[in-house]
Amino acid sequence: MKILATLLLIAACGSSNEAAADPKPVPPSPNGPRETAILAGGCFWGEEKVMRTIPGLVSIEVGYAGGKRTGVSYEDVSGGDTGHAEAVRIVWDPTKISYEDLLKHYYFRSMDPTSLDRQGNDVGTQYRSEIFTTTPQQAQIAERVKRAVDASGKWGKPVVTRIEPATTFVRAEEYHQDYLIKNPHGYNDHFFREFDF
Repeated sequence: MKILATLLLIAACGSSNEAAADPKPVPPSPNGPRETAILAGGCFWGEEKVMRTIPGLVSIEVGYAGGKRTGVSYEDVSGGDTGHAEAVRIVWDPTKISYEDLLKHYYFRSMDPTSLDRQGNDVGTQYRSEIFTTTPQQAQIAERVKRAVDASGKWGKPVVTRIEPATTFVRAEEYHQDYLIKNPHGYNDHFFREFDF
């Protein structure tokens, strides 16, 4: 049964294991003001690993965002019909990195924002690129940054990232938290990109 569960996880989050040349995670920021961001961009294991490198990080966790139900599991969301996306919830110190620069990190370093409802081998609405804003100010900044990323032409195709107010965030099961720290050779469809921004 345990082997079957592992195989299902690999199938749901992809099937290749590419090595990533990611920078080392930054240590948590112990003091200062706090803000929260919720971002979706493919399999949350890899998204968590790349976003762990932002300055001023206080905490990061993976979960399911955007759907209406709060009682969902990995198995529910992996079917692609609950409306949830695999996402990361980040708490950070805004004196170390602005929300605008955090979003540039997301757009230019963590995933392909021109890929509709997929990242790499992972296909389905649960793997979409989406920013779930937690304040009206975040919504304004997110729209402005999306326009700037699109206008930069660095991706060569239109940005398809969705932006909408955060509704639900359901923390994923414990075995998904820090997955690539616990399993350094586990599946990862994300890699750290060296775009300038």
